[in-house]
Amino acid sequence: METPELNVVTGAFSYTGKYITRRLLARGRQVRTLTGHPERPNPFGEQVSVARYDFDRPEELANSLRGATTLINTYWVRFSHGGVTFDQAVENSQILIRAAERAGVRRIVHVSITNPSASSSLPYFRGKAQIESTIRESGLPYAILRPAVIFGPEDILINNIAWFLRKFPAFGVPGAGDYQLQPIFVEDMAELVVNAAEQSDHFIADAVGPEIFTFEELVRLIAKTIGSSAKIVHVAPALALLCCRLSGIVVRDVVLTREEIQGLMANLLVADGPALGKTRMSEWLMQNAGRVGERYSSELDRHFRHGERGIGQ
Repeated sequence: METPELNVVTGAFSYTGKYITRRLLARGRQVRTLTGHPERPNPFGEQVSVARYDFDRPEELANSLRGATTLINTYWVRFSHGGVTFDQAVENSQILIRAAERAGVRRIVHVSITNPSASSSLPYFRGKAQIESTIRESGLPYAILRPAVIFGPEDILINNIAWFLRKFPAFGVPGAGDYQLQPIFVEDMAELVVNAAEQSDHFIADAVGPEIFTFEELVRLIAKTIGSSAKIVHVAPALALLCCRLSGIVVRDVVLTREEIQGLMANLLVADGPALGKTRMSEWLMQNAGRVGERYSSELDRHFRHGERGIGQ
């Protein structure tokens, strides 16, 4: 029998990476994951082999990629924290791409972000642009998918908006609230990634869903769907950031950063191209109204205290 193709997924135990891995396994692919914590329980058991992120030892990293047909890269950080910075994440990503070249990987599928720009003042979007440039210059066949917000059962943004709407009497919308988001369902995102892994051509595509919301519309939709009576008010961005920092002390997390508020308000989480995702978030919310926002989802718990150092999106 022919040996199944090997796909290496960074962060297969993380949010999007977990859904990607499930789909690869369902299609009969071998999967190996790269992780900063190989000692963590493996939810896939013997179906997924585990290797460490050896960014400090590029040859060992290349060895962990040998034999792989495709590298599916979700590695990134949402914000700088402790010794994990955007600059370090860019450098690590570049080490990973060069290791894939040396290992003879035949294709890379990279999860980026909508509207990356090398000239952006926001390190998240600037760093993503730098990595895209490294991939294009690598000589590896590539697919780059650019999601805005990925929603689903374990997402942070939508879930935590719902949690605050459930727990507090008021919710502050930074500024006018007319800036837009175009969320994609995590299952749709995983399908796009796995399909891209099976293609051979170079391409870059926005991975966005069929609905576009202003931020205020999104908050009001969530509130209505979960039956929240919280008053939705407009506040100055600086006040919104202060409230996020104060609430972050309570929940022991980074709720939202200044740069994330700026990215939202700059309309960077919406795309001009066609929607590749099919699932409507408004319908998904209705189907999951009873559980969205029941518990707070901590970014620090997920990725720094007990999870990946270097986040799988």
